[in-house]
Formats: sequence, structure tokens, C-alpha cells
Amino acid sequence: MQNNILKIFFIGDVIGKPGRRVLKKHLSDLRSSLKPDFIIVNIENLAGGFGITEKTFNEINNIGHIDAFTSGNHIWDKKEAENFIENHNNILRPANYPDSVPGKGFIILEKNDKKLAVLNLLGRSLMKDCVDCPFEISKGLIKKIKYETKNILVDFHAETTSEKEAMSYFLNGEVSAIIGTHTHVQTADNRILDKGSAYISDAGMTGTVDSII
Repeated sequence: MQNNILKIFFIGDVIGKPGRRVLKKHLSDLRSSLKPDFIIVNIENLAGGFGITEKTFNEINNIGHIDAFTSGNHIWDKKEAENFIENHNNILRPANYPDSVPGKGFIILEKNDKKLAVLNLLGRSLMKDCVDCPFEISKGLIKKIKYETKNILVDFHAETTSEKEAMSYFLNGEVSAIIGTHTHVQTADNRILDKGSAYISDAGMTGTVDSII
């Protein structure tokens, strides 16, 4: 029988070498103290702050304990990502890219008799990427995912808080959590919505403090 009580450790955009160094140094201790069921990390800025390479991904993946890697609009900034992303089932690209784009937009994780679906979406407001409507795409995918589990975490990688807030109202009660990423500054609006979904406009980033990023 599936236990629906989950503890999820979500880590915002890991920025370049400083972010990778911080993650390698502290993740094991944080995992030991927090004891999460699943660890999710956004890696779209892993390589020099823009995109991912197989080398930088392997550096983080080899830490262990990370169950899924989400991304956003910078996922393709390093062209080699197109060649290896499909070789790693735990790397997500936004689900509202066209089906012809390499990779996948969601994953269903299972561990210790617990299941969690992770869905990655990209916003359109003030974004340059030509993607399908994240609202329409999420509706169809969530219906499909619920045949497997009702525990659903959404990484909504978007520029404006208004679009993120709109998504929170749209998915309230349909998913477990809507976590915003992309703007690199953690917001103070984390809350449980009236229909039970957790929400924060931006989880912030993992990297340098004394920096313009």
C-alpha cells in the first residue's frame, strides 16, 4: 500500500562550479539530517551558469542520493546536451517543449514503497523559447500521471511571478507542490494553498552569495 506522506528535498538552480562545489560538500550531511524520501535538483545552470555538459552532470550525479534532475530554458545552451540527455532517465527537460525535442518532461520515482512524480514545465511570459502552453500541457500530463500516483511535484521554470501564481491557482488541489525556479532569488511567499498544494514562487539558487547572479 502506498504511503502518501513524503519528505521532499528540492534544491534550486545549481550555478556553475561554485554551486557544484557547495552541493558536493554539503549534500550528504543535509541528507543525513533531513532524511528526505526524494531529492530533486535543478541543474539547468550547471556548466558555467548556462546549460549542462556530460562532465558537469556526471560530477553531480556521482555524488549519489539525487533522484531526479530538473531544468529550464538553458538546458540546451551547451549543444552536447542533445546527445546525452536521453541516456539518463533521471534528467528532465520542460514537458511543454515539442515531442520531437530529446528527453522527457516528467518522471515517476519509486523508493521504499513510496511514489513521486516530478513534472518539469517552462513558462512563456518574457521567455524566448517557443514552447506549448504549460497550462494545457500540465492538464493532460497530470491526468495521465494520476493513474500511477497522486504525489506530484511541479518545477515551474518561469520568469514572472504572475505566471507562477497563475499556475499555482490552476494546479491547486491537483498536485502536491508547485515550486518556481529560474530567477535565482528565493521568495518569501511559501505557503499551503486552500486546496492543499504547497507553493513558492522561487526556490532560489545554489551558488555564490556575493555575486550579481
